[in-house]
Amino acid sequence: MRECEVSDKFSVLISVYFKEKPGFLEKALESILNQTLKPDEVVLVKDGILTKELEEVISAEKNKFNKNNIDFVCVQLEKNMGLGIALQKGLEKCKYDYVARMDSDDMATDTRFEYQLKYMNEHKDISVLGGYIDEFSVEGEVIRTKTMPLTYKDLYKYGKYRNPLNHMTVLFRKKEVLDVGGYKPLKGLEDYYLWCRMLSNGYKIANIDKVLVHARLGNFENRRGGFEYFKTYIKLRILQKRLKYTNLAEFVVATILTALITLSPKNLRGGLYKVLRKSGR
Repeated sequence: MRECEVSDKFSVLISVYFKEKPGFLEKALESILNQTLKPDEVVLVKDGILTKELEEVISAEKNKFNKNNIDFVCVQLEKNMGLGIALQKGLEKCKYDYVARMDSDDMATDTRFEYQLKYMNEHKDISVLGGYIDEFSVEGEVIRTKTMPLTYKDLYKYGKYRNPLNHMTVLFRKKEVLDVGGYKPLKGLEDYYLWCRMLSNGYKIANIDKVLVHARLGNFENRRGGFEYFKTYIKLRILQKRLKYTNLAEFVVATILTALITLSPKNLRGGLYKVLRKSGR
């Protein structure tokens, strides 16, 4: 792909906490440095006190970014506050209106930012842009590709039942995200809640049909289940209804689907996710 001819500067927002593996963080940051279109700024939020090993990785990587004329800003939180608060604190420090999200254990494909900036400059009506992810446990061995609906029209419907964006892939317009309040605490669903507020306020989102991030699968299905997670999801369903994003019938259907997924046995959860993906819910 030819070099992207855009003048817009952008920030990358990433949060890390003490349980992250130093090697994973290093690879995540290196994948940013290896982009065909490099950011102008990285804002890294330290969500509480980090280990010595993590601090060493951050220090070494900061030097590399500075040598590439990329600002590397660290935001220190006194204690672990959770992803929603950490990202909001970091977002407020981002200099530029375009902000790309990265997770601290994933790796961006080398043309990710080039594709996204080009798309956003050609589609001024889009506020948030995501894409596909390749999920893996062992590097180089893709377990599956997580695709998503592409168009605003399809995503508006899809978002009533499922998260419409792969969070670690998004690039958004900072002002428009802040206009709806930015990130708010809702454990495990901070991003989904943000997209619901944007959609209910008339902002448009989209996905591109390209893999933008190699995502570590870890223990995804296990983490996305259990009674506590179900309760958090029900809070989201109620918030969707209050936003008038969903009507009563959609609220009921979404709640039933949520119960099926989150309260099902761990060995069935992965299969249910696949069925719902194919059905568009």
